Amino acid sequence: MIEPKHISILNTFTVENIPDLDIAVFGALELFQTNPLPKMDLSIYKKPLVVGSGNAEATGRIIFQNFEAIFASESNFEEKLKQISTIDGVVLVSASGEKHAPIIAKTAKKYGKHVTLITNSTHSSASKELHHTHPYDEYVFPKNREPYTYNTSTYMGMILGSTGEDPGIIYNFIKEHIATIPFPDLSAYNKFYLIVPPEFSGIIRMLEVKFIELFGRRIARDVETSEYVKHATTVVLSDELFISFGDKNDTWGDPKQRLFIPLPKNAGYAAMMAIGYYTIAQIQKKHPPYFKERIVVYTKEVSGIFEHDILPIVE
Repeated sequence: MIEPKHISILNTFTVENIPDLDIAVFGALELFQTNPLPKMDLSIYKKPLVVGSGNAEATGRIIFQNFEAIFASESNFEEKLKQISTIDGVVLVSASGEKHAPIIAKTAKKYGKHVTLITNSTHSSASKELHHTHPYDEYVFPKNREPYTYNTSTYMGMILGSTGEDPGIIYNFIKEHIATIPFPDLSAYNKFYLIVPPEFSGIIRMLEVKFIELFGRRIARDVETSEYVKHATTVVLSDELFISFGDKNDTWGDPKQRLFIPLPKNAGYAAMMAIGYYTIAQIQKKHPPYFKERIVVYTKEVSGIFEHDILPIVE
């Protein structure tokens, strides 16, 4: 068992010394080596509506990719409830159980649908909308203290609970096979093209969102599968770094502007998420701290929008 040194960093940082994303990755993998994950049984549903916002929506799609499920976000879930009569329940994925989550839960009940909440927070506003009479009403996953929006331990735990991957193997693989890679000078690029294996198409939105959260529009990015990249995505050439995961890229971009990131044998979505986030963290380290400089002001602004206190550090 490894020493949880990254969890110690996460437990003690302040807004003055916010850690980079890779600390959250290692901290999450440390957490899940010692904390059991809930075992979800959602066999009561034949055709659930799986709803989430941002990376919660992407997580729901990953967890239920082999189910006959319907997927929605906070923007279109009610329309799905209105139009699709075969929906027999709502599975709500929300790390905090706040913001749009209680609205979604309340609306689902209005349409007579049972709600299951997959979350990391006890006693949330969304949880108060549940029946709490069945074991499948709510599943609460462990999480670390992290900067707001990092959401690494939160969604990684849910994915691990579905895939059953070994977090220790992922941790050691990153330390031994990725942290030792001689990365190019990432500060020389403000455009990146990430290429993932087709079997991990569900990770695309998660990696895109992480770029948006950390860099806004200061750094451009595309994230596609190695199959989709073939479809006219490189007509206009750009001075960008192509980063391929799992399979070497021998086709796209200048050969001098290609970076290969290996994946473990039989990797699952949790490994792809952890390694993808770790790689994005290396970009974060080599560019100005856009996220760290803005997150305190942003959380104050967004608290007013959601009429709920949102803090720059999620305990």
